[in-house]
Amino acid sequence: MTDIRPGSVTLKDLAAELGLHPSTVSRILHGESDTARGAAAPATAQRVRDLAKKVGYSPDPQAASLRTRRTHLLGVIVPRLSDLVLAVMYEGIEEAADDANYSTFVMNSRDDTAMQRRKVEVMLSRRVDGLIIGDAHLDGNILDELSVRQVPFVLMNRAIAGFTSATCDDTLGGALVAQHLWDRGHRVVSVIAGEKYASTAVDRTSGFISRFRALGGAIPESAIVWAPFDTMGGRAAADTILRNTNRRPSAIFAVNDFAAIGAMGAANSLGLLVGRDLAIVGFNDTSLAAQLPIALSSVRSPMLDIGREAVKLLLGVLNADRVESVRLAPTLCVRASSDFERTAT
Repeated sequence: MTDIRPGSVTLKDLAAELGLHPSTVSRILHGESDTARGAAAPATAQRVRDLAKKVGYSPDPQAASLRTRRTHLLGVIVPRLSDLVLAVMYEGIEEAADDANYSTFVMNSRDDTAMQRRKVEVMLSRRVDGLIIGDAHLDGNILDELSVRQVPFVLMNRAIAGFTSATCDDTLGGALVAQHLWDRGHRVVSVIAGEKYASTAVDRTSGFISRFRALGGAIPESAIVWAPFDTMGGRAAADTILRNTNRRPSAIFAVNDFAAIGAMGAANSLGLLVGRDLAIVGFNDTSLAAQLPIALSSVRSPMLDIGREAVKLLLGVLNADRVESVRLAPTLCVRASSDFERTAT
């Protein structure tokens, strides 16, 4: 095949060179499921892939779309790609999609349901094969509407009962923090709980409260402050908590690292030393957590794997496979912000 110009190689050329039927070559190179990829013996499949790579074979996307009625394009909607957590998840999406010969594009909804609807319609107008939705609201109804329209989709990061999702086990993550703070001697604690429309906020908070109460602790409703998932929201919530002289906690659990960083700023402005006067624990274990002047304890969420799993689930939906939600296990990374024993006063 040395006389074939780069970029002009066809499936028939590859099949003729290898002595195979063109349909076999097509299934090996374009198969989207394990069954399709198993159309030939592993050694034969490798020969096909090696030759395709050597001669620079590139499939015709328009022909493939007409043949399969698929564009091999996945749409992803997130609140903000500037959010480090979501950016890492999207890296996982891109990696898994690329491995499956899919392309992706992402749009931001700013966690606004009206904007979410507009972005969904834009993506569907571009004929995406399916959607990965990272901004699902517990009080929203767009998911039901997409189901009625038979739009293939899965959820990522946030979970809603009745819909397939790839998330961290947020409830377990909250429980890990409660156990850690209890073991360190903290009995008066507060929670910066995030936004009520997000399952991440609700599940992390409920996991923490349930475990803390099961251990014998008490957490009044006044000790739970709902706030935005950012440093400003965290700082404002912590300021409210710490200025309550009737119940000043010795520890704060913030359900997001950025809210936890804001809480550290509020503590500092009130003359409290985090890691001595006050314990603070965050969630997600972003790259910033360990690099702060006082390293932040945080629950590590497998962000990259969540993105990868979301793609696997969506491809399963597209292939009409039986799929079930994935809950990936978190781990608690204890650092200076909470790694001290609370002494009785």
